[in-house]
Amino acid sequence: MKKLILKKLTLKKLTIAATLLTASIFTSTVSAESSVWKVSKGNDHVYIGGTVHILPVSEFPLPKEFTTAYKHTDVIVLETKLPDPTDKDFQMLMMEKMAYKDGKKLSGALSKETYQQLADYLITFGVKLSDLDGFKPGLIVSMMAMMEAQRAQIAGDGVDAYFNQLAVKDNKQAEYLETMNFQLEMLANMGMEDENKFIQSNLSQMSEFKLMFAQLLPAWRAGDMKKLTDLVMTPLKEDPKTLKALMTDRNKNWIPHIEKMFTDQDKEFILVGVGHLIGEESVLNLLKAKGYQVDKI
Repeated sequence: MKKLILKKLTLKKLTIAATLLTASIFTSTVSAESSVWKVSKGNDHVYIGGTVHILPVSEFPLPKEFTTAYKHTDVIVLETKLPDPTDKDFQMLMMEKMAYKDGKKLSGALSKETYQQLADYLITFGVKLSDLDGFKPGLIVSMMAMMEAQRAQIAGDGVDAYFNQLAVKDNKQAEYLETMNFQLEMLANMGMEDENKFIQSNLSQMSEFKLMFAQLLPAWRAGDMKKLTDLVMTPLKEDPKTLKALMTDRNKNWIPHIEKMFTDQDKEFILVGVGHLIGEESVLNLLKAKGYQVDKI
């Protein structure tokens, strides 16, 4: 049973947790802007676009600023290479990373009350928690997000996957800020040593998943930084460990890679989750602090 469940997961689907599971619900008004920026230094520049990892077909076409940036660049830069869902070696690696070691079980890390609440939640999707007891909370909450997206009929390839497919079609080069192994390790560590609180937090948000996502999309399309901060960063601040691992540390790690792009002749279009472009230690703010000019297009 658990092999069948995991076969349906890909790294792209797992990364939903990093951008969606920590959001709260707010009312929203948005302005006519976008989530694409031009970052300049001297006569050189790159484009940076904020993405969402799942996107309903109804959200296409994308805002024109994404298409403009793509047309004026030679290389797309993604967070990581998107794995082939038929890659059995990758599936085996994912199962290995997401599994507890030394006989540890999720049931042993959760209170009886939390375990039962999680079991009751999963069974509404026809999934038995007992079949997943050997897996870490990062996989569990990612599955929860994937299933909620499917139930709400909002599942679909994200912006990063769209441009990855377009780059293949157009014979454009693709580069990456992280390895797949790094992202698997990151997701495998989510909620570890604090599983009960992590699962409880995500269970409490699942009932509002559809409403939250419905408000996230217009804020993303318009580049409404205040609303995106409310939806993504404000809840994340309640979990400093996750904020550091998912956002802050990675943002800092990416800056040297981005700076190197100003030393070559290519023009790059960098596509990262929109959460990385908001907040005090966002990619954009870190670049500004280094003297780069950042303009929304």
